[in-house]
Amino acid sequence: MRDKENMSGDGVFGQNGPAGNAKASPAPSAGLKRLDDGVYQDCQLVARTLEAEADLDGREIRFGELYESDRLLLADECEYQKYTILIQKVAFASRSDRSALHKGRVLRGVVAEILRYREQ
Repeated sequence: MRDKENMSGDGVFGQNGPAGNAKASPAPSAGLKRLDDGVYQDCQLVARTLEAEADLDGREIRFGELYESDRLLLADECEYQKYTILIQKVAFASRSDRSALHKGRVLRGVVAEILRYREQ
């Protein structure tokens, strides 16, 4: 059986996504705060996550959704929590309409390869 780990600030998911999304954890440089549900490239927040699940045996993280992801470069490495990842698959991508809760590009069914643990 594969080792799976739910990912959020307190390690708990509710029916509608991770609990504690707004909690911050320390960044590796300059004393900046990082969001637990944030995806970063070059120390910049480029996306937010919903329903993240790590499969450590398979060395991948599956995201139900990445939102506010307009600045996310899919071909580049990203940092998510304690991992350096590379997005391998996106099942569906769309631009949210103006009345949507989350603005910008929305990616669903995202699978990312865990490349290594990020230096803290």
